Amino acid sequence: MYAVYSILIVLFFILTSPYLLYQAVRYRKYVTSLRQRLGYLPLSFNLDGDDSIWIHAVSVGEVLTARALLPELRERYPRLRIFLSTTTMTGQQIARNNLQYVDEVFYFPFDLRFIVRRTLRLVRPKLFIVMETEIWPNLLRACREAGVKTVLVNGRISSRSYPRYRMARSFFRVVLSHVDRFCMQSAESARRIVEIGADPSRVVVTGSLKFDSLDIPGAPGTAADRGRNRVLRYFRVATDRPVVMAASTLKGEEEPVFEAFQRIRATRSNALLIIAPRKPERFDDVERIARRAGWDVARRSELRVDAEPRNDVIVLDTIGELAQLYQIGTVVFVGGSLVDAGGHNILEPAVFGKPIVFGPHMENFAEIAQAFLDQGAAVQVRNGRELEAALLALLGDPVRRASLGAAARALVEANRGARAKSLSAMAQLLPPENAGNVRPFRLVQ
Repeated sequence: MYAVYSILIVLFFILTSPYLLYQAVRYRKYVTSLRQRLGYLPLSFNLDGDDSIWIHAVSVGEVLTARALLPELRERYPRLRIFLSTTTMTGQQIARNNLQYVDEVFYFPFDLRFIVRRTLRLVRPKLFIVMETEIWPNLLRACREAGVKTVLVNGRISSRSYPRYRMARSFFRVVLSHVDRFCMQSAESARRIVEIGADPSRVVVTGSLKFDSLDIPGAPGTAADRGRNRVLRYFRVATDRPVVMAASTLKGEEEPVFEAFQRIRATRSNALLIIAPRKPERFDDVERIARRAGWDVARRSELRVDAEPRNDVIVLDTIGELAQLYQIGTVVFVGGSLVDAGGHNILEPAVFGKPIVFGPHMENFAEIAQAFLDQGAAVQVRNGRELEAALLALLGDPVRRASLGAAARALVEANRGARAKSLSAMAQLLPPENAGNVRPFRLVQ
């Protein structure tokens, strides 16, 4: 089975090589990361061959979720280095620029046996932590062979992926036997992973770590608050100016957003739209779409500090600033949900008590989205026309906005606690060390 799986990986790379080459030439993707993806890490990466904890976080969302674990991992295991891998370039940027307590960041290796074994020899993990449900058969088997404990944290099995896993249940039963602990977000995800082959005795429901990973707004004027809010200096928006935010949009969502904004501007001529494409390679496309629609457009990177943007539309073309920008939004639409992409994180605007609107496709956050709807903490729409109606209604109803925002903030605060449960599960696999000589960590200013 593993041989067939490895052959399929090689065939996949062969078939997708024209696309990968285009991405490399057009957007400089994969070029600088290829050596690391082949298991060749810099000589300085782990020069002394120290033991470590290896955390894998695919992209931005998983990296930000991993933040919740890092301080206590450093405190509990002071003699182990902490390494973090990502798959995407944006995840790599966020990890390098925004994470404390991490010794080194690198790109996740291709899941071929000789590559992952080479990476394991260099990283030397005692514990491998994979964020959410990233199941890599060859790496998990190599971890078991090397005596590395493995834990899946914040795990979930979506309704979309569940049937596919079940089709290959006989294979995944073998693969999942190499995972020592499954920390699942919900009872339903726990049931599903058992159904596809996980040992029930290794499965625990911890809740969603995303709630614990959020930066709860601090006291105004503190150093931490000033650092987080630096981006707000580029958005000195008047208090009476409505700000519509369209966050993490994907192809096919910008046009409905601009159509809705056209209606909004008919009654609120000073309204501002901040639109944040999910993928950096789409910044240019979204700017062109906005200009074709007749809007006065600027990019965030072009704005002057300590000034109010006088444009109609701002394209957020920076990485890592969206979460803090939510606090100036009057109403927030979270993308990836009007198109069939599974949705994106609605907790970041919720922590600021913002009224949230999302589309029908929230499969990747099904339990969280349903909780928000049940508690009257968000509005779900089915299409662009309903999006337009929802945004218009909320902009005209401050009481409704306040009610939604308060319910969203309360729901976030009530659901924190997955961190302690996840760390407890890890401690059963790798008992914490006694405090001793603490290894220095990289502090990001």
